[in-house]
Amino acid sequence: MQTFQQLLKQPGPLIMGILNVTPDSFSDGNRYKKLDQALYHAQSMLKEGAVIIDIGGESTRPGADKVSVDEELSRVIPVIEKLKQQLDPFISIDTSKADVMQAAVAAGARMINDVNALRAPGALQAAAHLQVPVCLMHMQGLPVNMQINPRYEDVVEELMQFFKQRMTACEDAGIDRSQLVLDPGFGFGKTVRHNLILLKHLDQFLKLKQPLLTGLSRKSILQHLTSKPVDKRMVGSVALALISAQKGAKIIRVHDVDATADALKVYQAIENIQESG
Repeated sequence: MQTFQQLLKQPGPLIMGILNVTPDSFSDGNRYKKLDQALYHAQSMLKEGAVIIDIGGESTRPGADKVSVDEELSRVIPVIEKLKQQLDPFISIDTSKADVMQAAVAAGARMINDVNALRAPGALQAAAHLQVPVCLMHMQGLPVNMQINPRYEDVVEELMQFFKQRMTACEDAGIDRSQLVLDPGFGFGKTVRHNLILLKHLDQFLKLKQPLLTGLSRKSILQHLTSKPVDKRMVGSVALALISAQKGAKIIRVHDVDATADALKVYQAIENIQESG
């Protein structure tokens, strides 16, 4: 099994496949609640080209309610344990709770993907103790209220300052910068205009010298741009993934792994073509 640093050295963007084991996620809620369904879907995503499987047990869709630690653990731990036993992929745990982080890593997760950027009680200390890679995502507000009139004076600059502050907090807690990934949090406390500005200027965040992760798959920005319902947003999602890659994203979090992998293969072939000889 490759380390996270070895994964980052692979050419081109890495695909993170989304595995939601929740009843209420905006795109695939209730589809993978049963253990055998979750395992089959994870196996399919790995065959299609996913390098990381991101497992989440609490929906972070706009307006979502919180779930208890025990409920979240009951959803994710059996899947992590069985997935590690049968396939042993690189597993990421999508959580903001310190107790879930600790139990998930003990069960076999090798990365933390936190929409709250380690700001919940005990999360920073837990991540420092676990010493696994962490994705710090920006979110204005909380899932229950984040899309109620989000405002920024300069969305790119404000996120730059946020990431600098969180990276400093991580370093002060004992987390090395080599373990940090940054996610602008598309759709998390942002209007369509904010999301488009962030994507247009995504390469500005490369100045922070950390790998970038983007998650735009099937999100509501595509409803505004294409008028398509969630189950008809694959083409738009792939387009956003491709733009993310062109703008410097190293990890692209998606539902539609096969289609995204094909698009990225074409992109990489063009980028790497030798024009002489």
